[in-house]
Amino acid sequence: MSSERTVGFVQQQWARRSVVALTILAACAPVFAWATEQTGYTEPLDIAAELTGASAYASPLFDGVVPGYSIPGLDAYTGTLIVALLGTGLTLIVTVGIGSILEE
Repeated sequence: MSSERTVGFVQQQWARRSVVALTILAACAPVFAWATEQTGYTEPLDIAAELTGASAYASPLFDGVVPGYSIPGLDAYTGTLIVALLGTGLTLIVTVGIGSILEE
């Protein structure tokens, strides 16, 4: 992606608003992590897999970039915040890059 396109993207009002909104949502990730602990929330598909016995046969294809949304050595909330910001930034960079390629 050329630097002119990057500057043009950042100068657009909708782009700035989108980045601010995404940053706010990513910053809320530790709050959501805390809330899931407080309520005892678990993923519905995990519950269904346990009820049907499917979890005994599950074998993931890969563990993911950041398994468990945590970073070793950091507390759960700080790790969640960093992973949320990194994931959001990476997604934004990839989508802007794809959009730039398609625009040409």
